[in-house]
Amino acid sequence: MDELNNIIRDFKSWESSDLIIKFSQFIFWLIIILLISWTIRNSINKKISDNSNRYRIKKLVRIGSYILIIFLILITFTGSFQYLTVSIGLISAAIAFALQEVVLSIAGWFSIFSSNIYKPGDRIKINNIKGDVIDIGITKTTLMEIGDWVSSDNYNGRIVKISNSFVFKGAVHNYSTDFPFVWDEINLPIKYGSDIGLANKIIQKTADTQLSKYANFAKEDWKLMVKKYLIEDAIVASTLSLKLTDNWIEFNLRYVVDYKKRRLIKNAVFADILDEITKTNGKVELASATFEVVGIPKLNIDLTNKQ
Repeated sequence: MDELNNIIRDFKSWESSDLIIKFSQFIFWLIIILLISWTIRNSINKKISDNSNRYRIKKLVRIGSYILIIFLILITFTGSFQYLTVSIGLISAAIAFALQEVVLSIAGWFSIFSSNIYKPGDRIKINNIKGDVIDIGITKTTLMEIGDWVSSDNYNGRIVKISNSFVFKGAVHNYSTDFPFVWDEINLPIKYGSDIGLANKIIQKTADTQLSKYANFAKEDWKLMVKKYLIEDAIVASTLSLKLTDNWIEFNLRYVVDYKKRRLIKNAVFADILDEITKTNGKVELASATFEVVGIPKLNIDLTNKQ
């Protein structure tokens, strides 16, 4: 009962009048903020035709109005600016928690540019998606996707947007930074009985013709890699090895090639080798998997018509 009397007495005092004034000011500015927000959102509806952009901008305006209302409450009812610093800290922490994915994406954007993880034009694989980087936004990286339902390194026509936060969540495979070449290989099965020396010359000659220019460029780039990283001085020239199998003699050609021309060069190498093998008139023959029937059991057939 005493507490109720104290509340009534305080309400009648000048402090209660001050509270009423503050509350009236709060209502006034609240109406102003809401009216401004409503006016801006209506003008956005008239001036922006794209649904996606219109939605995003209206959302930002609405969030901005909420933030202003929160600041208005703090300034009006917490004793002007004396608790404003602490309040801003608490609000910032709450926003960071609610928008942690966005904050992480923005941090990823800074990391991409500061560490040169990748840049527009690079071919990368991130979050199990491979493609060429065509744009790097503050929160998302845009890729022209490669592969999936199409074979090899061909574009499939899809444009994929990936959150920049994935640079912190997993590996980023870059096919072009520092060393814009990749190693590739082809396997050629040659029949037993073929002229192995001639086959070796054909494959080596084709490699020298089609691949030597990439090896020369790659050699210079690899020297820079050795200076920059703790890595061995690798062999970038084409190498040819031979392996005996149960069915054929297998030649393995390993080489470096421009990461964007891997499919094109492999096709040219195969075509040249096939053309040269055809010119040998049977001295060198490509092998294929075959089955040989080595014996048929004897069959006794009784054609007598027994009634």
